[in-house]
Amino acid sequence: MTRFNLYAAAATILAASVFTASCKKDAQQTNRPVSAAIQVVANGATLSGILGTGKTIRDTIKLTGGTYFLSGLVYIDTLDVIQIDAGSVIKGNPGTPGVTPGGGLVISRGGKIEANGTSSAPVVFTTSSASPAAGQTAGIIILGRATTNNGDTAKVEGIGGIPPLTPYYGGSVDTDNSGRLKYVRIEYAGFELATDNEINGLTLAGVGSGTEIDYVEVYKAADDGIEFFGGTVNATHVVIVNPLDDGLDFDNGYRGRIQHALVVEDTTRADKSGSNGIESDNNSIGQPRLPITKPLIANLTIIGLPNQAAATKTTFPPAGTGKYGVAAQWRRSSRFEVYNSIFLGFNNGILLDNTVPTGGTAADQTTQQRYCDGTSIIKNNMVHAFNLAYYGNPAYSCTKPLPDGVDNNTSYIAADPNASLKLVNPFNRGIAGFYMPRTGAPAVASPALTGGLTSGLPAGLTGTSYRGAFDGTNNWASGWTVFAY
Repeated sequence: MTRFNLYAAAATILAASVFTASCKKDAQQTNRPVSAAIQVVANGATLSGILGTGKTIRDTIKLTGGTYFLSGLVYIDTLDVIQIDAGSVIKGNPGTPGVTPGGGLVISRGGKIEANGTSSAPVVFTTSSASPAAGQTAGIIILGRATTNNGDTAKVEGIGGIPPLTPYYGGSVDTDNSGRLKYVRIEYAGFELATDNEINGLTLAGVGSGTEIDYVEVYKAADDGIEFFGGTVNATHVVIVNPLDDGLDFDNGYRGRIQHALVVEDTTRADKSGSNGIESDNNSIGQPRLPITKPLIANLTIIGLPNQAAATKTTFPPAGTGKYGVAAQWRRSSRFEVYNSIFLGFNNGILLDNTVPTGGTAADQTTQQRYCDGTSIIKNNMVHAFNLAYYGNPAYSCTKPLPDGVDNNTSYIAADPNASLKLVNPFNRGIAGFYMPRTGAPAVASPALTGGLTSGLPAGLTGTSYRGAFDGTNNWASGWTVFAY
């Protein structure tokens, strides 16, 4: 195979005239002159190291619809951009579990990825193994310059040793633009460097709102589907299927918007830490550092387990233990706004968790109080659970009632998660659109939202008159996604 390595170009087809740019290579580097080059990567090439031609070149690396391979973590340098055309297949070569991650892309602060798939020809990141399995690739890691509550010298999780480029993220540019992921599927990603230090399917660290995340699927990750470490990036039309750990994970001051998202849990395995639909922290010890983690979520559907026996299972083949958690766990001083969404198939639904973590103090735990004073909002949601739909820990002292029956939230406690919700068939993936509401289902029945959020959603969210990710007619997840085990 052709190897496209470090600063060697596979094919340079254009070199533009030199111009001066007053940009920093990164926070630790000084201004430098920049020229520009476009490099087309040959079909079948293996990419490794740092892509580009050198520190004095503003490079555009183009993948034009063929099949490419990634050897280890492959870095896009500051100022450089990787452009990936529709239909491209990027295969990560498997690494060594616990030692080296499989092939994946790391977009450094100031660099960009422009992955431009279509519904009929998505850009696919997958494994080169003939026996695909979770954790064989490293997925995509994007390091941005938006604010976090870790400052701008936080090292992204999952990258060990001395990497060839800075692994840091964060800054002060909340509108930072790290490019675009449009009709992109990421398969079999994840890597555990150490406990609670993992690469996810898609890692967005300090990524700014100028970045576009739209029509993106993460399939069978070995940790979280997507984890947001601070930043302000928004995401729409997101699908998470079979994550080992959490579907969506927010922390370190993330303040973006998520709308039209589907999470489908893996019924064959669960993580030792507890697999949740959502997990949210302000930081690891619950301090109320600014900015506070506060995602705004609307039109989310989370599908858990088909029965209580599955939801309580703790032993999974071939060996090992794991457990399922809750549909959404809000803890460690994080805040939230959740509208027009559906949760089903967990023992317990939405948890307002004020447990004091190791290293934290009771004074730092503000989650419940922030819900009480209206800073956090749960409105127009439908929550099924086998036990409790909405609940807090025993130390919960808020006098405001938990949301069932408040702000048009409805709970369903039943052995059959779908008896009242009436999705097409949420636990049979062989049926097209199994996650859609049936005609006349309460999520879309007229009027679906009596006080409804057809308007009045916070800025940046689109008003809808239905609950969940789908309106019953437009199956926006069809054609470019995979759902099979």
